Amino acid sequence: MKKYLSLVIFAALSLPIFAQMTLTLDSCRAMALRNNNQLNATRLKQDVAKDVRKAARTNYLPKIDAVGGYEYFNKQISLLSDEQKASFSSLGTNLSTSLGSNLSTLLTGLAQNGLISLTTAQDLGTIFQNLGPGLAQMGDAVGQNIVDAFHTDNRNMWMGSVMARQPIYMGGAIVAANKMADIAEKIAADDLRGMTQNTLYDIDKTYWLVVSLKQKQRLAHSYRDLVSKLNDDVHKMIDQGLATRADGLKVDVKVNEADMQLTQVEDGLTLSKMLLCQLCGIPATSDITLADEDNEVLNLVDETAGLEGLSPDNRPELNMLEHAVELGKQSTNLTRAAFLPHVALTGGYLVSNPNVFNGFEKKFAGVWNVGVLVQVPVWNWFEGVYKVRASKTATNIARLELDDAREKIDLQVEQSRFKVDEAKKRLQMATRNVANAEENLRCANVGFREGVMESTEVMAAQTAWQLAKSQLIDAEIDVKLAQVNLKKALGILQ
Repeated sequence: MKKYLSLVIFAALSLPIFAQMTLTLDSCRAMALRNNNQLNATRLKQDVAKDVRKAARTNYLPKIDAVGGYEYFNKQISLLSDEQKASFSSLGTNLSTSLGSNLSTLLTGLAQNGLISLTTAQDLGTIFQNLGPGLAQMGDAVGQNIVDAFHTDNRNMWMGSVMARQPIYMGGAIVAANKMADIAEKIAADDLRGMTQNTLYDIDKTYWLVVSLKQKQRLAHSYRDLVSKLNDDVHKMIDQGLATRADGLKVDVKVNEADMQLTQVEDGLTLSKMLLCQLCGIPATSDITLADEDNEVLNLVDETAGLEGLSPDNRPELNMLEHAVELGKQSTNLTRAAFLPHVALTGGYLVSNPNVFNGFEKKFAGVWNVGVLVQVPVWNWFEGVYKVRASKTATNIARLELDDAREKIDLQVEQSRFKVDEAKKRLQMATRNVANAEENLRCANVGFREGVMESTEVMAAQTAWQLAKSQLIDAEIDVKLAQVNLKKALGILQ
């Protein structure tokens, strides 16, 4: 039982140790780049652009389609009219009747002219009358066979086809579409780079904000200790009659102000750490410690050396606007291509049942075909001219926006360089002010102990010391952020 209890106690004591994380600036950056949802969405957009570019390449290749189907028609196609069908069905009867009438007239004329005897004419008429019904039936059968041969029976129609199309000349549309896909992929890459730089900038800014608040927390503790000690000394002097109650109340107010400042700094530190956790993609309530937050003095390395003559041409925003201009040009080519001749090679195989290649035969049969399709726009009321003109105007707008953005970015870079120099100067002045404030505070404490200075002068010296230390912290962080801001303005933050 004691063994299990020891294990439980050890596990409970180990939880806070493993829950706490020490993060460097590089680790925060790596987690942010890995876990940022907007950044991951931008990466997916880049994948989409790659697939669109690959899809555009397929327009150079032939396309093959297969189609099959079944159709039922409530009526069938008839190649003969109803009158023609009736005529063919009674072909033998009609011929027999017509032939019998003509033969009787012929025999009567021959007998009257004495060419044959009356008896012979009667015998020949009797023979035809005997043969007439049989000949009529045979003729009717032949006529019905002709009607049946023209019977289509196409009410149940099965069809299938395979078609191939090979573009030969599309007015430059395929080339323009492929160039637009390439440009879109470059825009997606620049968008990802810009989103990455914005993420890194937010991480750096929040990281150094946490570091500055941690240092101000230590400063608030030191300041509270100073005023607390002064408060104890003043109250001892009040007990000895060397100070008034009013002096004690003034010091009490300073102690309360120090406690309030400490609370505000601690609350700000907690919220800043929560923001940093959110940017890193970890739970906001995680217990984190930054590698630089316990440093008394920040390691301020001049990261702007060698950046004096660097231009902001690598800015993702500028590259995206340049690509937008190129995209406008290709869009104009694509618009113009729609109003130019198109030539394509076609080929295929068509099969049907019933088929018409051997009468209307009720079995599958097909035919191959090869051809050239040419489409030439003849008249469209200047629609193409207007669309091309509108596309060129849109391209000119994009070019003007590019020039405007370049001017603003150049100004932003110069302002960033100025802020770096200004931050360095403020750091130098803040360092000198801290030295003077510390000496002033030392003199005030000595004078207070010797009785030549009042508590109000000591409190003023303490306040000046706190302000100088706070300004030094802000100046150090400003140098860091000014350098990061200059790199972002030049488009080289990574």
